[in-house]
Amino acid sequence: MAIRSGTVLRRRALYEEAVEIIEREYASDLELDAVARRLATSRRQLQRAFAEAGETSFRTLLAEVRMRRALEMLREGSLPVREVAGRVGYRQAAQFAKTFRRHHGRPPSSFRREGRQDAEVGGNLDGNRPSFAYSTAPA
Repeated sequence: MAIRSGTVLRRRALYEEAVEIIEREYASDLELDAVARRLATSRRQLQRAFAEAGETSFRTLLAEVRMRRALEMLREGSLPVREVAGRVGYRQAAQFAKTFRRHHGRPPSSFRREGRQDAEVGGNLDGNRPSFAYSTAPA
């Protein structure tokens, strides 16, 4: 059964509005139900929008945004891992570290050390740092 073009457009709009909320408020305690209410839609419709327009889920996208922001913070400064965890919306530093390690393949502290070393030598000269590409919209 084909989805009507109006439905596709509505789901794309819902997805894009939800992404804007996540990008802006990733550090807060975001929940699917609350975002759905803000967008005047149902939980199920928002789930469908994420699945169809974004080819992802609310939870997955929220974690990706948080992990990207955490990586930026760790590489930019000297904030303790616990502080970075709180700033990206994790109450438990251990849960943050576990998610970060699963997402980036290394513990958060290793990226903080890398950032300090880069700053001390004027940048990453060896070119061995992995690059992570993120997209909030399908290609």
